[in-house]
Amino acid sequence: MAAATTPRRTKTLVLVAAILGTTVVTVDSTVVNVALPAIADDLGGGLAGQQWTANAYLVTLGSLLLIGGSLGDLFGERRVFALGVAGFGVTSVLCAVAPTIELLVLSRALQGVCSALLTPAALAVIVAVFPSNERGKAVGAWTAWGGIGTLLGPLIGGQLVDTASWRWIFAINIPIVLVTLLLTLRVVPAGRPRPEGVSVDAVGAALCALGLAGITFGLIEQPLRGFGDPAVFLPLAAGALLFASFIAWEARTEQPMLPLGLFSRRNFAAGNIETLSMYGGLGLLFFFLVLFLQQVAGYSALAAGAASLPVTVVMFLLSRRFGMLADRHGPRLFMGVGPLVAAAGLAWLLRLDADVDYLTDLLPGLLLFGVGLSITVAPLTATVLADADERNAGIASGVNNAIARVASLVAIAAVGALVAASFGSTLKEELGDLATRPKVAAAVEEADRQPLAQVTVEGVPAGVQEDVARAAQDASVTAFRVGIGIATALVALGGLLGLAGIRNPRRRVDAQDCAGGQLAGVPREGARQSPCDWPRQARDTGVPASA
Repeated sequence: MAAATTPRRTKTLVLVAAILGTTVVTVDSTVVNVALPAIADDLGGGLAGQQWTANAYLVTLGSLLLIGGSLGDLFGERRVFALGVAGFGVTSVLCAVAPTIELLVLSRALQGVCSALLTPAALAVIVAVFPSNERGKAVGAWTAWGGIGTLLGPLIGGQLVDTASWRWIFAINIPIVLVTLLLTLRVVPAGRPRPEGVSVDAVGAALCALGLAGITFGLIEQPLRGFGDPAVFLPLAAGALLFASFIAWEARTEQPMLPLGLFSRRNFAAGNIETLSMYGGLGLLFFFLVLFLQQVAGYSALAAGAASLPVTVVMFLLSRRFGMLADRHGPRLFMGVGPLVAAAGLAWLLRLDADVDYLTDLLPGLLLFGVGLSITVAPLTATVLADADERNAGIASGVNNAIARVASLVAIAAVGALVAASFGSTLKEELGDLATRPKVAAAVEEADRQPLAQVTVEGVPAGVQEDVARAAQDASVTAFRVGIGIATALVALGGLLGLAGIRNPRRRVDAQDCAGGQLAGVPREGARQSPCDWPRQARDTGVPASA
């Protein structure tokens, strides 16, 4: 079914299917964190069991996104999307009935595999059904509802854990999965048949999966263990080597999983570089803000988690609108200005100190940040996908998703080390000679492992305890500002990269879109040229109005 001839009702139902499929993933990825204490009480496993219940999913998802996108291009986006949705439903049942922590971790890892199939295929389905002049609007709606899924996860999960059982956070996926499957099989077009002679790049897939798994695992473990731990630097080094081997293999194999020629296309390359910068900044913001609000400003876990809800609400209200405007006017301005607006919102947060008033100190910056993010995200995603051929939409989506996830992990690992160093040096400077006292020195050494945390010293006079607490608070504020300052710079850099690198695509205009359904012919001398003024031959070949 050609995108241009797809009925409007079918397009709407396809979009609903894509939204439901990805929303169940976003809900499940956030809801688990709320349930971890209850899971530990029921199944045991301690802190390690809690960590791996969350991390097993993240490792398999991050390592298989590129493969999932490639399989969608090979076997059809509908088939892979349906397989991912069905698999997510089955693994949700396995999670819900898991009798031991080990089986729950295994089921969570399998959930990550299904998410890696489902997520890029959802965007590829949108590309297949929506023509380019409607794609930004559709991606905006998909983005907005995905944000609502992130918002609903902790709320639904907390309610289910408190009133029923943690097992219901997985069981509740089943009806959503069934509705999504029904819509997918009924309204999503089957897509192109698999080209003859095309085979799966098994070597490339193995190198890619193992390389990204090592990198993802190392980056997840780094904040807990530090770069010097063998459990961190060995997986990182092995993963980087394997991923470099993957790139080398893709450059020489006849049927690559990832066609490297995609990166020679200007908007695809520039859009993914902007994604790397933008999502690095986003990861830093949400990681450090929640820590700061809880450990320094004294917010409860619920209040700290809910602090960023206005960003989600703003994106829900505005993302679809800005996607539609980008369809009409081209993405360059939106991808340039949006990150700069978002960076201005982050810069507002540099004013925060230990006494945070939500309405005056935090909310204005978050609202401005949300507006900037709404301006950017849908045009960015649509532009990256538009610059790939439709037969490569899945791998293009997989690349963009993988870059976004890795960017966040890399930024948290790298900048986390800088923030920890800033915290430690400022704390020692604030304490002065007090830092040489044995009990104080031991507390400072322990605090270096957990920056932005309160520092308490037992067995010393009350005055010393107060001095240490005050110094730790000042050091935390300074370290937080370092992290948010870098986040601001990364997001702003994304905007500059968008302005410098993105080019508005050539526009095509049908005759019926012009006044009277006719073309006006060659424009009058001195008049501003519009698409309706082009000669018919030039219009049909897509001569740009501006670039």
